[in-house]
Amino acid sequence: MRKFVIICVSMFCIIGAQAQNWDINTLHKINSMDGKFVRNYSKVFSRSAPYISVGVPVAMAIYAGIGKDKELLKDAVYIGTSVAEAVVLTYGIKHLVGRERPYDRYPGRVHPYSTESSPSFPSSHTSAAFSLATSLSIKYPKWYVIAPSALWACSVGFSRMNEGVHYPSDVIAGAVIGTGCAVVNVYVNRWLNTWLFGEKKKTPGLVYLKKKLLIY
Repeated sequence: MRKFVIICVSMFCIIGAQAQNWDINTLHKINSMDGKFVRNYSKVFSRSAPYISVGVPVAMAIYAGIGKDKELLKDAVYIGTSVAEAVVLTYGIKHLVGRERPYDRYPGRVHPYSTESSPSFPSSHTSAAFSLATSLSIKYPKWYVIAPSALWACSVGFSRMNEGVHYPSDVIAGAVIGTGCAVVNVYVNRWLNTWLFGEKKKTPGLVYLKKKLLIY
């Protein structure tokens, strides 16, 4: 039993070391892309993440309020709460894990083009971007919404690595959290709509029964 535990711990350490090597090697390659176009591309998308993630649902809510569009307002609430949940969860994990930024851990290999005060894992920019992209795609499942949303979210993730502020694993985790929050929030918002908009939940069985009664 003791040998088995030692073997398991050893394998875990080896796998962890290999994963860390992949993380820093991949980051080094992406961070080394220092052409003018790539740098400007990363700067634009990295800076855009917080503004677009917050701005889109806020603009939707304002437009819905002006036009008295209840359905659009519900969509704005869903998208806004999806982004908020992703960011809150991400920052909770950040401070729980406390991972060093790559430019602090590997100052000779990673050259940051901006610095951050919060821990590295996961990427909050990426989680917010993917939460927005996923929630927009769920509410408006058209190619002209899905394609640019996905491209923007992926560009945000790439930009965070190119700027040297996040490992690939930070970005992957952020993407998973953002996407997951948007999906889970579909069900959370059903309850939220009953509270905010006074909607009553309808079970499929009751809807089916009412339709049958109307037919007869």
